[in-house]
Amino acid sequence: MQPNLLFNGNAEDVLNFYRDAFGGELNVMRFAGSPVAEGLPEEWGSKVLYGTLNSPFGTLNAMDAPPGRGPKSTEGNIMISVLAKSEADIDKAFAKLAAGGEVMMPLGETFWAKRFGMVADKFGTRWMISYGMQ
Repeated sequence: MQPNLLFNGNAEDVLNFYRDAFGGELNVMRFAGSPVAEGLPEEWGSKVLYGTLNSPFGTLNAMDAPPGRGPKSTEGNIMISVLAKSEADIDKAFAKLAAGGEVMMPLGETFWAKRFGMVADKFGTRWMISYGMQ
């Protein structure tokens, strides 16, 4: 399974933000030129119909929902879990996700991991990041 995040017009900003935090390659398909573009306002042509970030941490998808079909809120019952391969990876990713967001649990040692933390990024997506699972 791969997480797919739904946004109201800023999916490209979100995907670039996550690429900065996690690294990797970004592939974006836009509404312009697609069959679904016919029923949308012209300014939606540049929005993300479907975007994929293939990073060393895994794959994450994001898209812009056409007007009236997007989420009412980004808060819900989902947290994306990331398993880092090194302390440097977890520190970098956590710091970038926390910039402009809210640290829910600072990075620290737990009984199940050498380092674990939870953060809600500036787009409202919540993350659990772990390294060195016991």
